[in-house]
Amino acid sequence: MNGSRAHLLRRLAVTAAVAATLLATLALYTRPDFMVGLADQLWSCF
Repeated sequence: MNGSRAHLLRRLAVTAAVAATLLATLALYTRPDFMVGLADQLWSCF
């Protein structure tokens, strides 16, 4: 029973971390200056 609870907590923590990462990534799309800068850096590689 105790191992099952630890597994559940670990899975919940991983899910929360993934959700936070996705939300942070989506939040960057609301900043056009960041996206333009990122695109400029990407294209400067070519």
